[in-house]
Amino acid sequence: MTGTIIKGIGGFYYIKLENGEVVECKARGKFRNNKISPMVGDKVKISVDNKKGVIEDILPRSSMLMRPNVANVTQAFIVFSTKKPDINFYWLDKFVVLCESKELDIVVCVNKIDLAEPSELNKITEYLSLIGYPYCLIGAKENNRIDELKKYINNNVTVVCGPSGVGKSTLTNSLCGYRAMETGDISEKLKRGKHTTRHCELIEVEGGLVVDTPGFSSLDLSEIDKDDVKYFFREFQDYADNCKFRGCNHDREPGCAVKKAVDDGKIARIRYESYLSIVEEVSKKKLYD
Repeated sequence: MTGTIIKGIGGFYYIKLENGEVVECKARGKFRNNKISPMVGDKVKISVDNKKGVIEDILPRSSMLMRPNVANVTQAFIVFSTKKPDINFYWLDKFVVLCESKELDIVVCVNKIDLAEPSELNKITEYLSLIGYPYCLIGAKENNRIDELKKYINNNVTVVCGPSGVGKSTLTNSLCGYRAMETGDISEKLKRGKHTTRHCELIEVEGGLVVDTPGFSSLDLSEIDKDDVKYFFREFQDYADNCKFRGCNHDREPGCAVKKAVDDGKIARIRYESYLSIVEEVSKKKLYD
């Protein structure tokens, strides 16, 4: 029998079969011996004996996220809030780079729009227009524009990610139409959220699957090579072929078409500065690892 791991807790895995039945399983010892761990999202083959399920094989993965461990994800909803905590464009760019490096489709979700002044919201939408990804302005607690966001879920496995406190669990609850995750209040002292989601779970929504996870609020760019960061800024690609040198990193090289596009106002300087900062951050991490 073949199915998908929809939840894993305490060494038990819950497999949804093609007929819709959910079976509780343990993994065979061979996976542990080979240092392989089943992940939520894995397609697996199982056997069942006396109502006890066993994972026999893990089918090839199309993608894999680490910390959190989620397999076969195709799309990311990157969630930020206008306030409490305030949106940070550099952090947004870092999440975009991380998701681009995993070849995920990206939708940016800006939450708590009711807390922002019109001028602040205009600044945010201008930035989102610059980076070129689809975006949705939402107020998760009021189910504001949730239906607009749901249209992206069909035929995708979507991970919800973003900084702590921006409303990821509340958004997932709204998408699913019920209280899927425990949600917490913002810590007034720190102005950031409590970690309230305790496990990964795939939830069926609008012909697709959504996973909310406790781990996807921090950023780990350690697997990214500094020379690859430039490929994850999609607006650079319109100009990179015109650089004087092949493999130009758009930093100190003469004849860089990307830098000229920045000077000409065709690429936002704030995006270019994010790029340089991310390259520096990745380089330092590689140096000290």
